[in-house]
This record gives sequence, structure tokens and C-alpha cells, in this order.
Amino acid sequence: MSVQEKGGAARKAAGAKSARGYFLDPARRPAAAFAVGLGCLLAALHLAGFAKLAPSYLAAWTCLLALPAGALPVVIMIERADVWRPQPETALLETLRGLLALMPVAALLSLPIPFAAALLYPASPEVPFGLSRMPALFLAGRLGLYFSLWTGLALLFARRGGEPWGKAGRIDDGRAVLGLGLHTVIGTLAAFDLVMTVGIVPGLRFHASAFGLLAMAAWASLALAAAILVAPPDVGPARRRHDRLTPLAVMLLVWAGLHAVQFLMLGSAADPAAAAWYRLRGGTSGRALMLAAAGLVALAAGLTLRPGENRTRLIAALAVGIHLAELFWFVTPAFRAGFRLTVTDSLALAGIAGMAAGLAPLVRRLFPGLAVTPAWPGRERRSSVPEPARAPGP
Repeated sequence: MSVQEKGGAARKAAGAKSARGYFLDPARRPAAAFAVGLGCLLAALHLAGFAKLAPSYLAAWTCLLALPAGALPVVIMIERADVWRPQPETALLETLRGLLALMPVAALLSLPIPFAAALLYPASPEVPFGLSRMPALFLAGRLGLYFSLWTGLALLFARRGGEPWGKAGRIDDGRAVLGLGLHTVIGTLAAFDLVMTVGIVPGLRFHASAFGLLAMAAWASLALAAAILVAPPDVGPARRRHDRLTPLAVMLLVWAGLHAVQFLMLGSAADPAAAAWYRLRGGTSGRALMLAAAGLVALAAGLTLRPGENRTRLIAALAVGIHLAELFWFVTPAFRAGFRLTVTDSLALAGIAGMAAGLAPLVRRLFPGLAVTPAWPGRERRSSVPEPARAPGP
């Protein structure tokens, strides 16, 4: 019996003896994660009720959406940068491709949002283009269209470089331009539908095309930071050891710049609705989040002078925390007359994370093109390579 078979038999025996062993079995981890996530959502529903859970669920779901939707443009840009000088895939790029598999998962977990449309978007006849007076039905249709296009782009760019496009040329140029252009349009419309029109007071809503760019910059920065935390360093003589801190610092600077531009252009008294929107998200917690974000951007820019693996992971961890809080800052103040994180928010985020971890393996089986579990170049499994026979000792 091989070592793998013995380990599997031991895990089965442990699972039969204890609940802890049952849930720690790698084969049962997705089901356990899904059960824990569902339990967190049910606990939040019991504590807060459906009306208060709906905004928290929407904000937590946008955190999940940010991972594949933010990884998509980063993958496109990295792949396009390497198309003229083919190089081995890095562990960071492999991890970003793996995040694209979460796009169908986000689509599945978006199903409750149209049912809560009456709570999230009350007294809101202004659906895009004035096409319908049924926000719930039309919101479901728009989400279906967005995720159909997003999933198609994810399937296109989840392939590793050179599969099936093996040389630079118009195909690669057109693929990159089409992907970025289509993603920009979809992201802008999705940000409009899901975030800009949210709230129980229609007078506190404002509309700006720059908000879509701001949301997509936050998504891309969050996805890149999360991938940096997960991906191991590149190893091997043929692997590139890229500086990961500089692109993350650039993404953070772009994100902070868009925030500043939008605030200066729309947050003044010249636009009462925008001023009220920002005023609602101010307060002690909002200012603390703003100062923390400014400090993070300054720290990331300063550390680019002396990049290192530990420094990069520290900046990435701080960026993930600030971006997650920011996505709740976008949504929840419209229902609470201020920004604050609650137990319901934590339970909703844990529930979304658990259910996404449980659904991801199923989605990979349904969409084989997204089954690009990171191989993390240089760290491939050695168990598949038979060990050479050793010569007998003297």
C-alpha cells in the first residue's frame, strides 16, 4: 500500500471515530465549509432579521465579486506585458488565474439579491434606460447578462499563456483590448446597479460614471493583494522573482487618486446629493478608515524603495483589510445613518466565504476551463514523480 493510500485510510478511520476528523478530511472540507457558511448566515438572519441582513449580505457578496472581477484586468495586463517576451508563468499569475474560478461562484451567490431588491432599492424606479418598473425582475436579468459576459472572459483568460494562442500578434492585441473594454463597461454598469442606487433614502443617491472606475480599481487592488498573500515565492532557476510590492503600490495609488478626484469633484456643496452621500459615510469610523487608507498608501510607496517578501505580505494584508471595510463603507451606511461594522456584517462575510469555499470545487467540475488550480511553478507535487531506486549499501 502506497503512502497516499495509507493516509487516506487513516483519514477515513479518523472521520469514522470523531466529528473533528470527519470535517478535517480534505475530501469533506468543501461540504464542511459550505455548512459553516450557511450556519453563519442563518445565525445572522436569526439575530438581525432579513431586513438588516440584506445590506450586509450585499456588501459581503461584493467582497467575493471583487476577487474574480478584480483579478481579470490584472491577468490581462500581465499576460499582455509578457506576450512579446514569453516567460515562464509566475506563482502570482497562476494564483490570479485561479481566482477567476470564483466568477460562477459569485453568480450563484447573487441569487438572493433580486429577492431583496425591495429592501435594498426601495422607491427606486430609476432602473437603467427606464426599461422596466419591476426592479427585482430586471435586476435579475441584468445580473444574468453581466455574469454571462464575465464568465466568458474568465474562461478566455483562465488559460495559461500560449494555450491556444502561442505567438504574439493581432489576436493577442485584440483579445486584451476586447477583454479590458468589455470588463470596463460591465464593471461600470454593475457598480451603478448594485452600489450607486442602494439605500432607503433616494435623495442620498448620486450618479457618477467615475464611480465605476473607482469600484473596479478597488476590486483589482483587493484581488492583487489577496493573490500576493496566497501565492508562494517563485523558485527554480527558470522562474522570475518579480517585485510584487511595486505593482500593488501602483494599484493603491490609482485607487486613492480616484477616491480623491471623485471627492473633490462630487463631494462639494455644488452637488447636494453627492455631498450628502459623503457626509453620511463620514463620522469617526469613516474618518478613521480614510486615515488608515492614506497611511497604507504612503507606507506602500515608501517601502518600494526597499521591497522584501515580508514587507510585501504586510502591505497586502493591510490592503485586504482596508478594501473589505471599504466595500462595506460603500453599501451599509445607506441603511444605518452612518458607517460602522456590526456582528451581522462579520457573520455575513464569514457566511459568504464559507459558501464560496464549498461551491468552488463544484464550479470547477462544471466549468473545466476554469479548473486551473495554481500549480505554483517550481513547487509542483513531487509525489507524482517516482523516486529513483537507491543503490544497496555496502
